[in-house]
Amino acid sequence: MTVHLSDWLALREPADAAARSDSLTRTITDVVAPCDPVRVLDLATGTGANLRYLVERLPPRQDWLVTDVDSHLLVRLRERTSSWAATRGYAVEEHQGGLMIRGERLDCRVAVRQLDLNTLPIEIFSGRHLVTSSALLDLVSEPWLRALAQRCREERAAALFALNYDGRSVCSPAEPEDDVLRDALNRHQLNDKGLGGPAAGPDADRIALRVFEEAGYRALSEEANWNLGTGETELQRQLMEGWAEAALELEPALAGSIASWRVRRFAHLAAGRSSIVVGHHDVAAWLYAGRVVR
Repeated sequence: MTVHLSDWLALREPADAAARSDSLTRTITDVVAPCDPVRVLDLATGTGANLRYLVERLPPRQDWLVTDVDSHLLVRLRERTSSWAATRGYAVEEHQGGLMIRGERLDCRVAVRQLDLNTLPIEIFSGRHLVTSSALLDLVSEPWLRALAQRCREERAAALFALNYDGRSVCSPAEPEDDVLRDALNRHQLNDKGLGGPAAGPDADRIALRVFEEAGYRALSEEANWNLGTGETELQRQLMEGWAEAALELEPALAGSIASWRVRRFAHLAAGRSSIVVGHHDVAAWLYAGRVVR
C-alpha cells in the first residue's frame, strides 16, 4: 500500500462507518446502558475511528482507555478527534495525557496508552464494561482470541468487534484473475502478525463467536460489508494496490498476470465503472439477559 497507515485509516473511516451493524451496536448500547459512566477499552485504536463512531451512540457519561502500539497513530488520534469534536459542537481539552470531550449530552474522558497487544495485561481490562475494537480480529491468532474472551469474562465485560475481514470480495466489472488475487490475499491474511501465532484471517468472526460462547457469552455476528463505488475511488485504488502486493508476495511467478490485472482494474476505476464489495463481519458478545452484571 502506498499511503501511510494513518492516511489509510482516514481513507477507510467513512466506508467503515457506513458498513457497521446498527443492530449489534444498539444491542451493546442497551447492554451497557445501566453503567454510569460506561467504562470502555478500545484495543488497537489507530487514529480513533471506533471511538468517534461509538461515542455518540453510547450513554452520555463515558470513560475510555484507548490503546495502540504506534505512537504516531495516537498523536493523530488526538488531532482527528479534536477536529471531529469541533465540527460536532463539543468542547475538547487535554486531560492527563488524554482528552476530555464535553457537550450538552456528552461527558467523555479518553485516556491514551501506547501498548503492544502481544500480551493482554490484566490491568487494562480492570473495571471495564465494554471491550471493543475495529478491523482487528482477523489479524490476531485463535489463542489470542481465547485469551481476550477470558479477560472479558473475568470482568463480565460486553464486547463489540467491528469490521473483521471474512474472506469475501467481488469486483465489478469482473476480471479473470479476481479469484486468484482474492485467494492469495486470504492466504496472506493467515500470516503471523505477532499476536500469538498464525492470524485467524477470514475465519476471525467464526472463531470469536466460538471462544466467547465457550466463555459463557451470548454472541452474534452480522455482515458489515464495504460497498465501494465511484465515491470511493481512492479507497478502491489503495485496496487494489494492497491486493496486488499481497498476491505478488505469495505468487511471484504470477507477476505478469498480476500486473496486467492491475492495469485493467485501474482502467475500470478511471472510467468510473468500478465497484467493489468487501466482506466483513461485526461480532457482539454479552452476558445475562442483555445486562452487564457487576
